[in-house]
Amino acid sequence: MLTRRSVLAQASALCVVAAGAGRTIAAGPRPQTTATFEVPRGACDAHVHVIGDPRKFPMSPHRDYTPPAATADELLQVLKFLNLDRVVIVTPTIYDDNAATLAAIRLLGRERARGIAFVEQTMPSEFLDSLRDSGVAGVRLFLTGDGPFDPAHAVRHLENAIDLAKPRSWHLQISTPPDVIGALLPQLAASPVPIVLDYFGWVEGGVEQPGFDAILSLLRSGRAYIKFAEAYRLSKQPPDYQDLVPVIRAILEANTDRVLWGSGWPHVSGSVAGRAKTDLAPNLPVDPGHLLNLLSVWVPDADTRRKILVDNPARLYGY
Repeated sequence: MLTRRSVLAQASALCVVAAGAGRTIAAGPRPQTTATFEVPRGACDAHVHVIGDPRKFPMSPHRDYTPPAATADELLQVLKFLNLDRVVIVTPTIYDDNAATLAAIRLLGRERARGIAFVEQTMPSEFLDSLRDSGVAGVRLFLTGDGPFDPAHAVRHLENAIDLAKPRSWHLQISTPPDVIGALLPQLAASPVPIVLDYFGWVEGGVEQPGFDAILSLLRSGRAYIKFAEAYRLSKQPPDYQDLVPVIRAILEANTDRVLWGSGWPHVSGSVAGRAKTDLAPNLPVDPGHLLNLLSVWVPDADTRRKILVDNPARLYGY
């Protein structure tokens, strides 16, 4: 079973480990490549993380890795370099709260920034409403753990998240492999709130991977969106990820009105065997400018790119 932890561990093999890296505050990675196509006004990076100064935003003691800082100020410079006007900030798993994400939204402004948060049923309704009013547009949800998949538990987890999301017009951003999507297809297809599938739907095994047909079904029906984000988590062929091209084509054929693009900045590496969770884990050597330019290769039609970069995120995130 592919889990969040196992995928992050696989991606960590790509990481260049800096000799003698200590617990310092490092600068977030900067793009090296400018856009080779005309980026439309209102374009959105629908998947980034902000790692705040740990002195202001302490990480969870239960985290499994320690990334360098990648601040909202640095994110602003990345967006400027790439000619992107809007952004969606996803709370990373290193935090027990959403404080760094909310602070980043405040700094960037509600006219250009939205957030995806971790929430719990134990949170008071007034607090959840305050998250919505602060720019949170969706709930981040994992439907698998590190043990065997339990369908009944996953359904309960999904239903509880829907109960929190529906009255606040939130969507559910789901990180889970395709076979789990297939197992939960009836519940996902009936969801009263939009579903967003992370990371190309976790399809690392090609168009024949079990559950990929369920992903295409959700896209065709309009019940789900999917993010072209963080190809480096899945592909074995960096830096152009040719092994994902058949998957990308199938997704585009299914429904271009339900595709989003995200860089994944700052490209955190995650946990690595033999490295303490408190040791600094250098970011993966990925150029977000190259990732943006790959979109123009995968989607050569400018009108379709505009859908992916502007129209679709505007619809989903309420820009």
